Amino acid sequence: MRLFRAALARRTELLTTTLIVAEVHRLLLFRAGRSAAMGALDRFDRSPSLRLVHPGAEQHRRAREWLAKLDDRAVSYTDAVSFAVVEAEACTSVMTFDDDFTVAGFRTYAG
Repeated sequence: MRLFRAALARRTELLTTTLIVAEVHRLLLFRAGRSAAMGALDRFDRSPSLRLVHPGAEQHRRAREWLAKLDDRAVSYTDAVSFAVVEAEACTSVMTFDDDFTVAGFRTYAG
């Protein structure tokens, strides 16, 4: 949460995909219940700092390339699509909870 608050304080535009939103919703749904899951969706929708990307065919194609390139690692399809979106959007850094983005060559956001 510290990183998100730091980014918001700096008025950094945040970007995520519908796949990430789906993962957050599912996690909260089964760990904290329907109300928490819906509350998260509401917060995503209301945030003026968040831009939601709807991945399409090109991101799918590029994600498949990422999965082939990193076939020695257990990288999720969601992360691979995120790599494709980071590339397409020319993001300078990413917020992540694992090292897959670093392994893929992306710089992590330090706050």
